[in-house]
Amino acid sequence: MESEKVHCLIIGSGPAGYTAAIYAARANMKPVLYQGIQPGGQLTITTEVENYPGYADGVQGPEMMIHFEKQATRMGADIRFGLATKVDFSQQPYKVWIDDEKLVEADAVIIATGASAKWLGLESEERLNGFGVSACAVCDGFFFRTKEVAIVGAGDTAAEEALYLSKLASTVHMFVRRDSMRASKVMQDRVLATPNIKVYWNTETDEVLGENKVDAVRIKNIKTGEKQTIAISGFFVAIGHEPNSTIFKGVIDMDEAGYIKTIPGTSKTNIEGVFAAGDVQDKIYRQAVTAAGSGCMAALDAERYLSAKGLV
Repeated sequence: MESEKVHCLIIGSGPAGYTAAIYAARANMKPVLYQGIQPGGQLTITTEVENYPGYADGVQGPEMMIHFEKQATRMGADIRFGLATKVDFSQQPYKVWIDDEKLVEADAVIIATGASAKWLGLESEERLNGFGVSACAVCDGFFFRTKEVAIVGAGDTAAEEALYLSKLASTVHMFVRRDSMRASKVMQDRVLATPNIKVYWNTETDEVLGENKVDAVRIKNIKTGEKQTIAISGFFVAIGHEPNSTIFKGVIDMDEAGYIKTIPGTSKTNIEGVFAAGDVQDKIYRQAVTAAGSGCMAALDAERYLSAKGLV
């Protein structure tokens, strides 16, 4: 098997991974970054990004990630295609296998593998993703001001996003699968007290309707089987996110949902020389700008670590 030794290995290529690469390259750490299964991360499946600082007129998500990649490359980062499939962090240098066929040994590792939104699994949901279907109300709610929207979910995130949308949209139709929400009592009370949020209990989404954009949603009452069509412009899925952390299970400390634990105020994990940044360790904010910020932190933490070891 082919093998290679590097100073700093970055796994993942969203805002966190690319920002870590920019900082690591400028610090002469000669970073190697593997882009993973979705080069550019979740932003490559969004359209307009209007809340990232510096883009006065907004920017398309995929275009922004190309800018990040070009900047990292210009600074000297070695950016490659490839998916990390196995790791061994039991001793230095740390071992990471790429596509099960190449071994990379690294003095420091930055994990920036991100998270993936959970979806309902409807064909129409996938087809209209980015054209009215979204998994991030904070990212995309702005585009539906004064329009009718729908949101699916019953936890705190769904409640928070419904409340956020209620400040922008004319009506928020909220679909809950059971006859109660999982959200905390205080969040439920807020949702139920908001006049323009209409909650549908025992309801599941049958289909999102529309050709090139969302026009309506067809829902079904689980108890009666009765179907109903509601005209909407935006359809938000808030049934949770899943951190892309499977290969690190049993190796790095995580919470019960699989998010990598970092020491508060740092990007440090429980393993010295292994750092985590972006959505794989952040289940609260999940924004491009916070991911980029944590990527910067990870590179600075890695630089200090390598410097203290006399490796850079």
